[in-house]
Amino acid sequence: MQARLDLFGNALATKLMKHIASAGRAIGESTLPRTTQELVQLRVSQINGCAFCTDMHTKEAARAGETAVRLNLVAVWREATVFTEAERAALELAEQGTRIADAAGGVDDGAWEKAAEHYDEDQLVALVSLISFMNTVNRLNVMAQTPAGDYQPGQFG
Repeated sequence: MQARLDLFGNALATKLMKHIASAGRAIGESTLPRTTQELVQLRVSQINGCAFCTDMHTKEAARAGETAVRLNLVAVWREATVFTEAERAALELAEQGTRIADAAGGVDDGAWEKAAEHYDEDQLVALVSLISFMNTVNRLNVMAQTPAGDYQPGQFG
């Protein structure tokens, strides 16, 4: 498969990607647990059908010590017993925040309250920003048809 656009070779795309990457670094440096970040990034990417990001975040999570069992169960986290209550709250918020068009009211109060039980305000800012960030990069990669499979952990720094 060949990408429709070279998001890393075009001058304008490179400029935009630097700004997007900067936002990603700020989120990554937050106090939101790294494990939670990787699980959320993977789940949002799965929902959006972003092969490139699913490849990247599966590999990055494994590099960070995430187990194959948990990675394989992210797509069915509701039925899996391997996630903490905090992770489950983050995954629920991620799903609702990604599927806004599927729910007339957007993110429901119950999902928000559950996340707020486990994460402080800075972590909630990071979590909401991460969900939004991943939806942005997923859409860029899906529209550009960025191919998956060749990502190397740590490739972007």
